Amino acid sequence: MTMSQTLVRLSAALLLACGWLSTSETTQAQEWALKRLEDSPRHLEYVEIPAGSRKVNSFIAFPEVSKKAPVVIVIHEIFGLSDWVRGVTDQLAERGVIAIAPDLLSGSGPDGKGTASLGGGDGVRKAISALPPDQITADLKGVIEYAKALPAANGKVVVIGFCWGGGQTFRLATNVEGIEAFCPFYGTGPTEVKDLARIQGPVYGFYGENDARVNATIAGSTASMKEAGKIYEPVLYKGAGHGFMRAGEAPDATDANKQARMDAWKRLDGILAPLK
Repeated sequence: MTMSQTLVRLSAALLLACGWLSTSETTQAQEWALKRLEDSPRHLEYVEIPAGSRKVNSFIAFPEVSKKAPVVIVIHEIFGLSDWVRGVTDQLAERGVIAIAPDLLSGSGPDGKGTASLGGGDGVRKAISALPPDQITADLKGVIEYAKALPAANGKVVVIGFCWGGGQTFRLATNVEGIEAFCPFYGTGPTEVKDLARIQGPVYGFYGENDARVNATIAGSTASMKEAGKIYEPVLYKGAGHGFMRAGEAPDATDANKQARMDAWKRLDGILAPLK
């Protein structure tokens, strides 16, 4: 199987793994996420980031700090640049880092627009399934280059992603240099040792215990990363399901998802602390 065929199959698997949430549930989730954003005291803005011949619309949240800060690139779920993902950038900024969430669907909608123009649900999923892997990589490389050049940035970059974005985070690790850490949340990883051998930063995985479809890949990733001589530290959060970072923040969150979200934030804080 060629690398391109592997990436296509991986993308399809990620879409299936992440597509469990209905459109109505997603819309409902955005209401409380949007309220938090509207109440944020931090500086939030949209920018267009050049990536080759493309422009990637991105959402940036800046921390209220007196010194330069690291940057966290946030790769969105299958639902695109949602209010919840934008809310994650604000929560990261609250923790003292600059956070950038690129809309990888930039240019995929009517009149060259992105996520918001695709009507949600199946429209967004269909557009994401059509994204060329090389374009995703080029877009993210452009965002990383932009992040490192920000006057308020200290040059250190971490990449995190959720579900589809978790898989893209792990895949990106095989294609970029100079990243402090990669943090895939409930996303599957590449399986070829020759690809994993290119990874130059630690990979810290975050997984819900009740997510067998994704978790079935962890043992293989662990073995392949060990064979490649790379750092891979997966953690399973007891009783949590797929998408626990979003589900654990929702008004109707289960206790297990709430606890998993809190514990995952604590772990992520520990990863980011030395970079500030």
